[in-house]
Amino acid sequence: MSTPARNNRKTLIGNVTSRSGDKSIKVTVPFKVPHPRYQKVINRKTVVHVHDEKNETHLGDKVEIMETRPISRLKRWRVINVLERAIIADVAAVSEADVAAAIKA
Repeated sequence: MSTPARNNRKTLIGNVTSRSGDKSIKVTVPFKVPHPRYQKVINRKTVVHVHDEKNETHLGDKVEIMETRPISRLKRWRVINVLERAIIADVAAVSEADVAAAIKA
């Protein structure tokens, strides 16, 4: 006798907007809807709390999430995979001594 197949679960794609705690992130999922009267396309968004088991995401990452059982009071989604990494720039302070050394070299 074979095991029953798992039911299909909703999946969404969005951007990480906050790392609120250990193994927790907030993902913003944008979508477009027409205005009820004027039919102009309006940009809307949904913010969901997501479980990130491996702490592998960073701010700005594009992630795919899947609906799951309730993990905590607000978390009903979990990260499936990271589709696109955010570009992170290293920012360092430059002192006058560094500038002078660069000019002499």
